[in-house]
Amino acid sequence: MWGQLCARASRRGARGMRGLRGDAGMVTSEYAMGLIAAVGFAGLLYKVVTSGQVRAALQAVVEKALDVRF
Repeated sequence: MWGQLCARASRRGARGMRGLRGDAGMVTSEYAMGLIAAVGFAGLLYKVVTSGQVRAALQAVVEKALDVRF
């Protein structure tokens, strides 16, 4: 009798736990990898934007926009 009650309770517990353990989001390691990728991409983008050629092109665009007559 006691064994049957324990087995039934463990089956109910397992069913209840199944609802709590879905694959709805990322785990900590996935967050870490995503963060590393985002920081790497941000660093690369910063290097590109602050390079001499890009800086000169952006400055030319801004100067041309400021010289427009209305």
